[in-house]
Amino acid sequence: MKRRSFLTTAGAGGVAALTGCLGDGGATTADEGTTTTGGTTASETGTTTGTAGGETPELVVATYGAFVDAPSTSPGPWLKDAFESEFDATIRYETPDSEVNYYIERAARGVDIPADLYVGLDVNMLIRIDENLDAPLFAPVDGLERRDTVKESLEFDPQGRAVPYDTGYICLVFDETFGDGDFAAPATFDGLLEDQFAGDLLTQNPVSSATGKAFLLHTVAAKGRDGFLDYWQGLKENDVRVLEDWSTSYTAYSNGEAPMVVSYSTDQVYAHDSGEDLAKHQLRFLNDQGYANPEGMAMFEGTDRPELARTFMDFVLRPDVQAEIAVRNVQYPATTTAELPESFAKYAQEPPEAVTFNYDTLRDNLSEWTSAWERQFVGN
Repeated sequence: MKRRSFLTTAGAGGVAALTGCLGDGGATTADEGTTTTGGTTASETGTTTGTAGGETPELVVATYGAFVDAPSTSPGPWLKDAFESEFDATIRYETPDSEVNYYIERAARGVDIPADLYVGLDVNMLIRIDENLDAPLFAPVDGLERRDTVKESLEFDPQGRAVPYDTGYICLVFDETFGDGDFAAPATFDGLLEDQFAGDLLTQNPVSSATGKAFLLHTVAAKGRDGFLDYWQGLKENDVRVLEDWSTSYTAYSNGEAPMVVSYSTDQVYAHDSGEDLAKHQLRFLNDQGYANPEGMAMFEGTDRPELARTFMDFVLRPDVQAEIAVRNVQYPATTTAELPESFAKYAQEPPEAVTFNYDTLRDNLSEWTSAWERQFVGN
């Protein structure tokens, strides 16, 4: 069975608009192909055709580069080995530079999708897909044995296509050794506007960075739809630095350019494992809240490996696998059944209250909010 070809559902302008980056990654076009673990491109390998002649079935899993490119710490290589050791199947990863954008472009151009699953979706990507394609890119998933173990608060797809597998919580990371050695981040959003914190905060551009977008959304939740732009004006007047992406901002923070950076509540896990001074990796949940940004996995519409894809997704939700992915991805599990090792649980922190917007709210408002932020913050 051949993967379904998509009918073209967007004009040239719609496709061109998709060539920018998604998340914190780079950008490419569909014609540039994708990197695989074998070093080939999707256009070179074509699609999986079946198991004729007793061949071991192959599941093609698309994801972002960091999921697979550091074998000792990324979850992808471990997940591949663990799955292949239990099931009569092989996993091949594809990591296009523009992430899910690559597949949106292919679908919009009526080109076959050379993958079975996508791992690493968030709600913003899902909205981008739905805004730009009329035909479905992903299929609803049913029949998963462990589906009901996923935390209800992390569900972000009302159509049941994306299955959460981990989550991060956005918060402030601060260096208490900064300056005179007794620096402490403020406890509230309003505190960031105080004169004593002028020039002390590094964050990310919400137009180009998933981390920055989550922080922007948290300010909308904290200050309201009618107040968040005024709040950002206050941040600007207090010399906040908005950098392109998480990597750039965190590097600047690590180099001592500022004592606070918008990052993740699992920061101390990575710092501890790297032997760094935890005093330089203190956490602050503004207003006692953290913005939840779950990641999900979804099955491409028209895959010729639907049962194998479901088997893989159920495997990812298994308690021991959830724990291993969390440790390697330095994120929280999505399920209620994962048993985290003591070393992880000691240094990772969950916020007293998790905050997030649902799919419908973001679909109707996200573009408007980010555009308004860009007009005011960049234009003034």
